Amino acid sequence: MHWRTGYFLLLISTITLLSACGGGSSDGGNSGGQNNASTTKIALGKKLFFDQNLSSGKNQSCGDCHDPAAGFSDASVAQSAPVSEGSVSGQFGNRNAPTAAYASFIPDFVKTPTTTDDGTVSNYQGGQFLDGRAVDLIEQAKGPFLNPKEMNNGDGLAGRTSVVDEVASATYADDFLSVYGENAFDDVDAAYHNIADAIAAFEQSDELNPFSSKFDAVMAGGELFSASEQRGFDIFTSKSGVTNGKCGNCHTVNDPPAGSLFTNFNYFNVGTPPNLQNPENISNPAFVDEGLAGNPTVISNGDEAAERGKFRTPTLRNIELTAPYMHNGRYQTLEDVINHYDIIVSSAEAGFSADDEYPEVDDNIATELNFGDPLFTAALGLSAQEAIDLKAFLLTLTDGYTP
Repeated sequence: MHWRTGYFLLLISTITLLSACGGGSSDGGNSGGQNNASTTKIALGKKLFFDQNLSSGKNQSCGDCHDPAAGFSDASVAQSAPVSEGSVSGQFGNRNAPTAAYASFIPDFVKTPTTTDDGTVSNYQGGQFLDGRAVDLIEQAKGPFLNPKEMNNGDGLAGRTSVVDEVASATYADDFLSVYGENAFDDVDAAYHNIADAIAAFEQSDELNPFSSKFDAVMAGGELFSASEQRGFDIFTSKSGVTNGKCGNCHTVNDPPAGSLFTNFNYFNVGTPPNLQNPENISNPAFVDEGLAGNPTVISNGDEAAERGKFRTPTLRNIELTAPYMHNGRYQTLEDVINHYDIIVSSAEAGFSADDEYPEVDDNIATELNFGDPLFTAALGLSAQEAIDLKAFLLTLTDGYTP
């Protein structure tokens, strides 16, 4: 598929999704950004999203790891401590919590091979979590409640019952009955599903998907990019006459660009080094996060070897607010990320002495990075000014812009 065709199709999809966002008249709540939920369901979902009582220690809500002030990512983490702490003190997962903003636009997980302009193949698309293991937004919302390293309510039916009982005794229990019926708590599995359904409805609301950045204002014709921002945009989209940034190969820009989500929802290995400050790496120096290769569907399909090291391409919206970056929080600043793609992520043989400068998984690395094996070469060769301009453009993707 030609890139312009792909952009056009994504644009049509995005316009359709945008028209559905916000308060409709009927109940709903599904993946893909389509929100037909009533305002009552959205309000209920927001209460559930920020309720710390839904964790074993009464000390952690969805909103603690997906803070609005941090672009719905975790404001408490950093490159030196990149993973959110769970309800149980000292319990950590192994990945940097991604933003929940715009996650409702991620399509359901599916095997659908595509190829970038540079020839990198992605065999899977969509799905929630960084490895797509939850097929959609509702299934994703069910996961953290039961995860012992997150909200820790226990496993199986006992865990689901604990969450449902807590909601049934909450101050907003009547809201839940109003949305889902007077017998909504009678069946634990149905009630648990509806808790996730309401959270998904909130995550599809305008609050998480405002499209209110300077980029959006420029696309609407009300603002202009600065000279530096425009040069950065040109680099990002690889227009003729400027450095080929290749960013848009994976962080897709629509044609025309309005409504862009800056992701094609596909899976790639971009050569991210390990983060040795990750609690998993500290406790087990041999730990390697194989990404998509650990997805149960991928395993059942026998595709693990081709998917090692791949993670779903994230949206870049609100990227200014969501540090640290990459699946393991390896980079603290946007300059670090740009340097990763532009200069070298290399082995000690290429002149680097630290083991954590070598890709965590050196299989299946995207062609866009021009990585050879075993020595990796410079990918883009941006000048210092071009790197500044590229960052300037990325900063225009922060929501809440006012002229």
